[in-house]
Amino acid sequence: MERQRRKLPVHNEEGPMNRGDQYIEPDNSFYKPSRDPNETTMMMVVTLTVLFVILTAILAAVYFRKTTSTEPLASINSGHSIYISVASPTPSPIPPMTPNQNPVLYPGLAAVKMDPEAKVEADAVPSRRGISEQVFVNKKIVDAKTGYSRNNQIFFRDPVDFGAIPGIFTFRGNNFRNCASFGYTTVVAGTLNQKWEYNKLGKRLASTQSFEWQGVRWTGQPLVAEWPDGLRAVMNMYDSAKQQAALAEVIIASLDGKIYFLNLMTGEPTRKPIDVGASIKGTPALDPRGYPLLYVGQTDNNGGNTFGMYIYSLLDGSLLWSYDGSEDGAYRSNWSAFDSSPIVSGETDTLIWPCENGLIYTFDLHTAYTAGSAAIAVAPEVTHYKYIFTDNTTSHMGVESSIACYGNYGYFVDNTKNLCCLDLNTLKMVWTRVLGDDSDVTPVIDEQDGVPYVYIGTEVDNQGGTGKYSGAGYIYKINGLTGKVEWQSSEPCYTFNGETSETDQSGGCFGNPIVGKKSISNLVIFSFSMTNDLAAGNKLIAYDKTLGTKVWEYNMNIYSYSSPVDFYDTDGNAYIVICDSIGQVHLVNAQTGERIKYIQTAKNIGTPEKTSSGINIEASPIVYNGMMVVGTTTGSIFGISIE
Repeated sequence: MERQRRKLPVHNEEGPMNRGDQYIEPDNSFYKPSRDPNETTMMMVVTLTVLFVILTAILAAVYFRKTTSTEPLASINSGHSIYISVASPTPSPIPPMTPNQNPVLYPGLAAVKMDPEAKVEADAVPSRRGISEQVFVNKKIVDAKTGYSRNNQIFFRDPVDFGAIPGIFTFRGNNFRNCASFGYTTVVAGTLNQKWEYNKLGKRLASTQSFEWQGVRWTGQPLVAEWPDGLRAVMNMYDSAKQQAALAEVIIASLDGKIYFLNLMTGEPTRKPIDVGASIKGTPALDPRGYPLLYVGQTDNNGGNTFGMYIYSLLDGSLLWSYDGSEDGAYRSNWSAFDSSPIVSGETDTLIWPCENGLIYTFDLHTAYTAGSAAIAVAPEVTHYKYIFTDNTTSHMGVESSIACYGNYGYFVDNTKNLCCLDLNTLKMVWTRVLGDDSDVTPVIDEQDGVPYVYIGTEVDNQGGTGKYSGAGYIYKINGLTGKVEWQSSEPCYTFNGETSETDQSGGCFGNPIVGKKSISNLVIFSFSMTNDLAAGNKLIAYDKTLGTKVWEYNMNIYSYSSPVDFYDTDGNAYIVICDSIGQVHLVNAQTGERIKYIQTAKNIGTPEKTSSGINIEASPIVYNGMMVVGTTTGSIFGISIE
């Protein structure tokens, strides 16, 4: 069942909980640094010594051969010298950056080469847990004996080339799910300046009839596109937007059932909203080919012409196609929400989208579009993958996290604690891991020495009974080819399990982790919610990617479900913004974990009605060329300049 995750009043009559009174002590028994830090230094000394000995031996051999030869020795005054020439491989030239490439990700050095010899860890082999797998094409089951093989083979490459135009196209930007910022940000004064507010978002009654959805919630990340001038000319934009030079258009979905389009720099509407007619809580996706297509998922069965997903034309805002997964024989057949943020393989014209009914969908779009044209059409062919393990409960199957893609592998985590690696071309499970708890976090990919690694964190959700208790938010680094756990750690977090899901208040990892780049390329940074008490406290913790050891820690008094965002200046200096549940925005030095600045956002700035009361930022922001954009649960969208 969809979880509201609303803030609850805390009545702590017994006083602060002592560590000995906690329901469960966080388990760090799996935490194992890959190697001792001193070991690396010793290995370097030994290696350099061996190389010196070898080089000395070579020089001695050359000298001996020269001095014992019948040929005359070169005269000292001959102008010649004896030396050894060692040929070095010529490095491949790095091509210049193109306008569509994100400077944060450039030059993009991921090789993305699948290793057919990589052996899956024994305890990660899916058959050991009695996996059952089925594939359906247009609702017809594929014969298990012949198996499924995709006609157009999917292969995702380095995300620096994910988009054909400048923009942020999906949750955390791209197929590695590693970047919610675009362009360089010049930080001079170290200030945050709230530049604009758009406050026209409405409300929509939930399907339970017990509350109203409002504003923008988890994950709720904005998208951005810099459409070519010729394409803008045939879109249904307002004239002011069509005529503006270098327009960056912000696209953000709301729980009132509408999609809003705003000018990045001013917050002014660029076109009329699209009325989906049903609540949207997750992050939609744009087509990375620069096609005027928007993919939107429904979060609640409270309207619309279906309960599922929608494809809209951004030429005129019209609905091109929709799909309802409630009749697909899912194990969780009563809930077909698409909270996950989808992703498009542009080369194969394929849309990939996990669903909360527990099925993984791929749609062969059959897109008909000519660049600059005033018409676009799709005719999707639906394929879905159905799986379950013998130790899973059918009613709990479902995926809220988004899928991350490397080559032909897709990584996602489901509501039954399974972190899964799926071959997108055969729709066969490659490996699986049971995590320490439920997770809605999207896996993040980082390639190191030619190997993809997956970072993931969990909530504190299923570690105790009803009521308040403290448990462990687990984090992992896992080999993306073999399923091997490279290291694991945990952090104590509080949670509240109510009598119904509507009263739950969970702690742990809800914001997505940051994989460091440039000056922090050695770090991975996780956000832990409710570290002080129920509805109180948040920690950003930076870990060494290789060892899993803590490098720095940033403590907040207020909890956060919002994902932290990393961004960079032209020198590669790294910064982070993170929002909390009372509307504060924190600016942090990502190299040291020190706070630079924080501000309290406010509604109705410049009017007598100005207030900061009730603001909650649960959605995830983006940073685009120095401008941060984020939605709130109270119905406002803020544009904040980083200066």
